[in-house]
Order: sequence, then C-alpha cells, then structure tokens
Amino acid sequence: MTTTRANAWGFALVALCASTCAPALGLDLRQAWINPGFYSYHLQRDKDLNNVNTGLGVELPLTDTYSVTAGVFDNSDRATSHYVGLYAMPYRLGPFKAGVVMGAFNGYPKAFDGGWFPAVIPVVSMEGRQLGLNVSFVPTVGDKLHGAVTFQLKYRFAD
Repeated sequence: MTTTRANAWGFALVALCASTCAPALGLDLRQAWINPGFYSYHLQRDKDLNNVNTGLGVELPLTDTYSVTAGVFDNSDRATSHYVGLYAMPYRLGPFKAGVVMGAFNGYPKAFDGGWFPAVIPVVSMEGRQLGLNVSFVPTVGDKLHGAVTFQLKYRFAD
C-alpha cells in the first residue's frame, strides 16, 4: 500500500471514529482543528531525514485545557506513522497555551520494530479563531528516534 493510500485510509478511520463518538460524548465537532501534518527541524542535520511530515490529523477540544488528537503522517524515516493522544495545556498567556501531549505513536522502524510506543512531548500552542500553530520538542532517543523542533499548522472551519 502506498503512503498516500495508507494516509487516506488512516484519516478516514480517524474521521469515522470522531464523527461516531463525539456526539455521543456531547462534543462539538465544529470546534475541531484539522492539520496537514507538520514540519520538523531536525537536530541531527547531517542525516538525510524527512523534514516535511505530510499527513492528516484532528485535534478535538474537550475543555479549555484538554484536547484529544489522532492522525497519520509520513515520519522522519519516510515511513507511515499513526498517533493518538491527549493534550494537557494548563498554562496560558493571551493566545498562547503550554503543556504536553501524551500519547502513542507507531511506524518508526528502529523504535519497537515499528510498533506502538508511549510518548510525552512538550508543546506550546498559539490559537486564533480559525488558525493555530503547535510547536513541539521531540528529543533524540539513541538511534531509534530523531530529535526535532516541530511546527504544526492547524485550521478550524467553524467561527
């Protein structure tokens, strides 16, 4: 299966789960953020890593502090990764929020043979009414994961 097809199927599964579960939980899908993946500025500049991590993802606010997230993207090793997680963003200053995203990832060939693994990643977010940006720091973990500062644009369709 090609990466593009895997991404499309992965996003379709995320969308189906969100549209089915959200109303039952009293969540407003119009407040969801959609993202096209992210850009990674890798700390290991001498490696031939994929900086443009295209994909599709969704972030659905539960409260002003917590959001659930899921998606699929082309990772730094040029393999397909999936993720699920929970943003906890307790610190605020104007349009900026800070905290962590806790979740699980897969698809990194040298980390758990491409299987799922847990992660806690610090993140700062700026959110307007319809446009936002998440900036995260991913640490280097031996030869398994490549450290980077990531930039994820996100868009909300509802006002």
